[in-house]
Amino acid sequence: MAAAGISQLGFVTWDRDTPTGGTVYDQNLVTELRALGIAVRLHQLAGPWPETDASTQANLAQALRAQPACLVDGILAGASPEVVAAAVESGHAVTLVVHLPISDELGLDPARRERYAALEGQAVRAASGVVCPSHWCAGELRQRYGRSDLGVAIPGVTPAPAAPGSQHSGGAPRLLTLASLTPTKDQLTLVRAFARLTDLAWSADLVGFDVADPGYAARVRHEVAEAGLKDRISVTGALTGSALDQRWDAADLLVLPSRVETFGLVVTEALARGIPAIVSAGTGAVEALQQGATVPTDAVQGTAGPTDAMQGTAGPTDAVQGTAGPTDAMQGTAGPTDAMPGTAGPTDAMPGTAVPPGDPTALAAVLRRWLTEPTLRRAWQQSALARRGNLPGWQRTAEAVLSYLERPQQPLSTPTGSPPALPPMTPPVPPRPAPSFRS
Repeated sequence: MAAAGISQLGFVTWDRDTPTGGTVYDQNLVTELRALGIAVRLHQLAGPWPETDASTQANLAQALRAQPACLVDGILAGASPEVVAAAVESGHAVTLVVHLPISDELGLDPARRERYAALEGQAVRAASGVVCPSHWCAGELRQRYGRSDLGVAIPGVTPAPAAPGSQHSGGAPRLLTLASLTPTKDQLTLVRAFARLTDLAWSADLVGFDVADPGYAARVRHEVAEAGLKDRISVTGALTGSALDQRWDAADLLVLPSRVETFGLVVTEALARGIPAIVSAGTGAVEALQQGATVPTDAVQGTAGPTDAMQGTAGPTDAVQGTAGPTDAMQGTAGPTDAMPGTAGPTDAMPGTAVPPGDPTALAAVLRRWLTEPTLRRAWQQSALARRGNLPGWQRTAEAVLSYLERPQQPLSTPTGSPPALPPMTPPVPPRPAPSFRS
């Protein structure tokens, strides 16, 4: 049933079919909005986004004005603030859906990064609204660009059967990484961690789109070979359908070593299969790892007080509304007990842990513990299995987006408990040739 006030909506995205967290989010959001009775007109625009020219900007301008209100993927609108502003000034409601700030992609030269950040800030401020996939992302945008009325619509997850893992095959533990092969996703750190674990039995699949940055993908394969790990690590390229399902079924642990991550949909996809995960500390993937908890997330992360956590808040009202509260109230990383053991608080175990990004030694230490301590492996797996029935679905995401679009003044976010603490802003990174978005 359509929500009062909204019966039709445009959705402007790019024409890329590569399965990424952003494209999966967009596709499921469109499906669920339509299921709620919203007539969604999808506009898929070709172009080297976020880069634009006169032709792509004209196409974007036309799409933004095709309906009275529209959602637009941030990778299209982020570098086109004048197009967004003109559409809003002409009476059209334009809401950005920001999966990853366009200036956060690793490999950008400093001048391009600075240009993207300036353009995206203008676009964020010019838009009628901004929807983010996590409280972490909302906090980053609020901190950078000074906009406070940001909506949060946590990604849903499609239910899946529990993964049999190596217990079914009787083989060595098998690890999975599912992400495009790019510096942002940082598979090289994982390969270097694996190289420190050759005395133990394990195998791994590195699955993901490998043509966005061919040079980086080649480096990953080269380091696998140089470390003598070709018999242990399979670098598959992108997989879909039954081929991907087979990798999920074989997995005992997901590792997502991203340098930057606004949420990490693959983490909740792992939890839906009862697979625990290791993620990067100080990123939105920590928020993904908290999904499905049946007790206050603060018991795990040590942020807000127990009363606020029980109510699904973190103190300031703006955090409940999806705007990420003051950064000094949320310092952003778990304590040392939570970070290494992965046993979380006294009332609920975390289905995994977070490690410092870009640190192969720290990652190898956590992996060694997981590989050598059966009690830890069982605790993580049991926690992941317990989360399966509590994960939000995509209808909840669509409802959060609709609530935000219909807000009188304040946005409304998905009720998923306390937002995690906000990490520092992403530091500068060494330049590389400009990659193809989105990773």
